[in-house]
Amino acid sequence: MRKLITFSLLSLSLVVLPRVQGELVYRPDEGWNYEKPGEETPAAKTAREQLNRAAEAENRGDTKAALGAYRVFVKKFGYSGAAPKAQMKVGQLYEKLGNYDNAFDAYTDYIKKYPRGDDFDKAVEGQFTIAKRFLDGEKVRMYGIKTVASMTRTQKMFETIIEHAAYSKYAPISQFYIGQALENQNKPKEAIEAYKTVQTKYPNDPIAADAQYQIGYVYMKQSRKEAVYDPSAGNKARDAFEDFMARYPSSEKVAQAKDNIKKLDSRGTKGSFEIAKYYDKQKKYKAAVIYYNDVIKQQPGSHESEEAKTRIEELKALVGEDALHAGPERTETGARAAKDRKLQAQVDTASRPDYLGPKIAVREQTAPQKPKVRSSPQDVGPVPSMPAVEPPLPAQ
Repeated sequence: MRKLITFSLLSLSLVVLPRVQGELVYRPDEGWNYEKPGEETPAAKTAREQLNRAAEAENRGDTKAALGAYRVFVKKFGYSGAAPKAQMKVGQLYEKLGNYDNAFDAYTDYIKKYPRGDDFDKAVEGQFTIAKRFLDGEKVRMYGIKTVASMTRTQKMFETIIEHAAYSKYAPISQFYIGQALENQNKPKEAIEAYKTVQTKYPNDPIAADAQYQIGYVYMKQSRKEAVYDPSAGNKARDAFEDFMARYPSSEKVAQAKDNIKKLDSRGTKGSFEIAKYYDKQKKYKAAVIYYNDVIKQQPGSHESEEAKTRIEELKALVGEDALHAGPERTETGARAAKDRKLQAQVDTASRPDYLGPKIAVREQTAPQKPKVRSSPQDVGPVPSMPAVEPPLPAQ
């Protein structure tokens, strides 16, 4: 039974666990270490000798051996003047082998260690190329095996470029691609903020126009995400596209922005029409008429507009026009208001010098007097009630 269990576990590990290339190596000066693919185990006695080993392996086409030799050189002879070149080689050879994760990290190490190195711009370019590859769907490696695409890793790559090379030519477009990565993660709010950062930090870069357009596009996607049109997101999208056309009138995307606005207007009309029909079905006719009127104003002459007009007339015949007013007075409130207006009219008429009718007494409105301050204990006691005084009746 024990042998069977051991065999089963071993078989399971062979099936489930990925195959890991490399080996566990013991070095007298370092102890046990796992050597990655292509890593040279022994180090030469001098920097020149180690560099020659790396160059020879590269010349004969043994990329893995060359990669290992350059890695050992950087680790053992980092003080050498050739260390920056060796570090750059590490990134390039990882990239050549298709190990883009490690290549990106190697370029990052170069930028952090040698910010004034001759290959600084080339290292940033290498970072950007790899990050864009991940944005386009490159898969992340785990234990040497490609697994799944990761927009989180992609976002982090572009953020790293901006962090260490904020003034490089790749910084503005990296900020833009952060927005793209966030969109792919279904984070529209964060994506919009990333595009706005392009506008604020790099307003004079050509990518700023694309960022403004993309803000409108993200809002546009939000407006039609649900079954019912979201007018708030639609209005924001429209404003963003109009702002885009005003600020970048020569952009090649202006035509597309105009087309998007037409789609938003059409979708907005359909959205209002759908809401109107919903309220209509619920017999909330006043609300339904409000949205039917929105349809008529937004798209006059459209099929929906004509249908909205027809339905409004039907509702007028069904419940009466007064019942469809947006804000009608309550019956008692309206009656009271009419009585007040009638009395006011009488008063105004009686005050005229040519008035010959009966006198109308109007009670003068005075501010209430302040209560008398009680200054002694004898003053404490119940306040005597005052008899109610009615206003005199009008003289006959």
